[in-house]
Amino acid sequence: MADKEFYPLSTATVRSLNDKVYEKRKGAALEIEKMVKEFLANNQTEPIQRLLKVLSGDYFTLSHNPNSKKGGLIGMAALAVAFGKEAKTYAPDLITPVLSCFRDQDNSVRFYACEAMYNIAKVLRGAILQYFNDIFDVLTTTCADPDRNVRSATETLDRLIKDIVTESPSFDLVGFIPLLRERMYTQHSSTKQFLISWITVLDEVPDINMVVFLPEILDGMFQILHDTNPEIRKMCEAALGEFLREITLDKSKADLCKMTNILLLFAQKEDDQVKLTSLMWLKEFVSLDGRNLLPYTAGIVNAALPCLSLNKRDIQEAARSLDKSLRYLIGPEDDASPPKDNKHNQSAVGTQQTVETSDDGRENKKTEQLDIRSIVEVLSHQMVHNAMPTRLAALKWIHHLLITVPHSIFQQVEDFFSLLLKSLSDPADEVVLRDLEVLAEISSNTAGQYYSPKLEHDVMPYPNIPQNSLKHSGGLNRYFTKFMISLLNLFSTDQTLLDGRGPFIIRQLCILLNAEDIYRTLAVVLLHEEDLKFTSLMVQYLNSILVTSTELFELRNQLKDLQSEESCSLFVCLYKCWCHNPVTTVSLCFLTQTYQHTADILELFGDLEITVDFLAEIDKLVQLLESPIFTYLRLQLLDTQHNQFLVKSLYGLLMLLPQSEAFNTLRRRLECVPNIHFQIQNDRRTNLKLCPSSRPMLKKINFKELLSHFQEVQTMHKMKKRNQMIASVSFKDNDQVKKSTKV
Repeated sequence: MADKEFYPLSTATVRSLNDKVYEKRKGAALEIEKMVKEFLANNQTEPIQRLLKVLSGDYFTLSHNPNSKKGGLIGMAALAVAFGKEAKTYAPDLITPVLSCFRDQDNSVRFYACEAMYNIAKVLRGAILQYFNDIFDVLTTTCADPDRNVRSATETLDRLIKDIVTESPSFDLVGFIPLLRERMYTQHSSTKQFLISWITVLDEVPDINMVVFLPEILDGMFQILHDTNPEIRKMCEAALGEFLREITLDKSKADLCKMTNILLLFAQKEDDQVKLTSLMWLKEFVSLDGRNLLPYTAGIVNAALPCLSLNKRDIQEAARSLDKSLRYLIGPEDDASPPKDNKHNQSAVGTQQTVETSDDGRENKKTEQLDIRSIVEVLSHQMVHNAMPTRLAALKWIHHLLITVPHSIFQQVEDFFSLLLKSLSDPADEVVLRDLEVLAEISSNTAGQYYSPKLEHDVMPYPNIPQNSLKHSGGLNRYFTKFMISLLNLFSTDQTLLDGRGPFIIRQLCILLNAEDIYRTLAVVLLHEEDLKFTSLMVQYLNSILVTSTELFELRNQLKDLQSEESCSLFVCLYKCWCHNPVTTVSLCFLTQTYQHTADILELFGDLEITVDFLAEIDKLVQLLESPIFTYLRLQLLDTQHNQFLVKSLYGLLMLLPQSEAFNTLRRRLECVPNIHFQIQNDRRTNLKLCPSSRPMLKKINFKELLSHFQEVQTMHKMKKRNQMIASVSFKDNDQVKKSTKV
């Protein structure tokens, strides 16, 4: 009965195959090998089929007894050896039962499964490749087996399979890639190492171009690069480096765009090695594929800019190089066309479109690759980054876009204009300087004339300013006016910014833009400011900058001489605003050498409220008159005959001062003035600069009207202060009434 059930195996052979002793099982395997060779020699296929069925059945490889399974495995190996070249015919019957034992719970069964598969593969060679995916799948498990012997057997089998694959031209790489991609997300370090070794081997095969399939496995490779095992990271880094080298040699078969999306994700990971490798790849891609990567500009900028602020120098350098290369890709050809009318829709989409006319006269729309809206969104986010280098780089990008693609960026300028204003409060001077450059470029770029800034009340708090009063000398657009108004609004709400950065901001703007336009516009806007205290304070700052800053040397000379109609117009404009502060008004008159009018103003000081702050301002003015800026004024004191109003004005200041250090300074200066009685009587020299004939434009200035304006402004300040005092008293009275009622 037993002989029929296990036919063609004898009872002794069956017993030996089930024995726990390896030597007995080996002896039975040799009997099977000898038996099969005889069957083949006699062309007996029926007993061979029967033998395959027995060994792969429930009594051996599918048995619950580990020894029986091991017997079945060694028997299957013996069959393969006996088959020799004929093994291809029986490949499915040999391989399938062995594969089922790779995941057995018994360590020794898994070991003998590896050994049996090794012998089968050694015989089948290339014929085993049709089962490659199944074999590879079980190897990804046993390579991380807890048993060392199983892992060792897996390594031996793995080397054989690799040899077969590399020498075979029929390897189905397309069918294998999905399995490889799926297995790369394993958590086992040994499996990761196993997978990288396979990728490296396949990449070394001359007939296999792994670069074509790289987009499928690149994500998994970067996941493996993130492993904590240094050896695995090193292997993966080497494999990635070789791929990148191959791409740089021949990019024709590499899908750079598809891989760019993957790299952008990993460039934002926390792992330094992953981040650095991603940035290096992106840099090479930008160099290789150039403008084809423009659609990914926003993503690349979002990945690169934060890396500029990291403490890792190599990452900083890689990010800086990538950022620089990407900026160079953008040129005027990427800019949108200017609108045909000046009423541009600010809600235009970010992706730019240009219109080309075909030969038959029809218009063809061409979608550009630069998505400005997405870029602006990213830059707006980076402008508020917590690290200074990143904020600085974001501003540098906006400045670059304003120069290269001004029409495109002006369509989105309202989206980040408020952020630019907030950046003026940045603690880093470098950021503020770059921010001012951007705002200056927005204000002066010729493309800005095609676009109208938003005029909402929260942005433009001075709706009653006559537009004709805001005319400038040219070269500036309507965003300049918005900027000046917004800047004053910012100063009025942030006293700390005004005190700490206000003079610095004004001076830098006078370098970047036309100083006359800045002062003229600020003066006009301040005339409509309801907060008179702020206006007076702002005038103090503007006047101090005007008379002391080297950046305003040309503007001072223009006002000092008053030789042109424009300079006289500027003087009148500034004067009307400066009237909000009496001492600065006197300072302006000293600067413009209108000494008679200065004396007239000082006579009115007797009607003003002289406070400690007021006297402190006069003290500063006296110190200012002793500075190099007013050297010309002090020299004019040598000719008192023709500068009597100057002398009178200085004595007027002296009379206003208490006997302080400033009083003594001014008194000593006036004591140095030559006595008119000692002047040579026939000396008819005159101060030609102050002679009416040398400054004919002064005749066009109505000084009486200016004096009346000064009085009106001071009266307005007096009334404002009085109303505030009344309101304060009323509030206190009401508060007292409420307290009495409660009692």
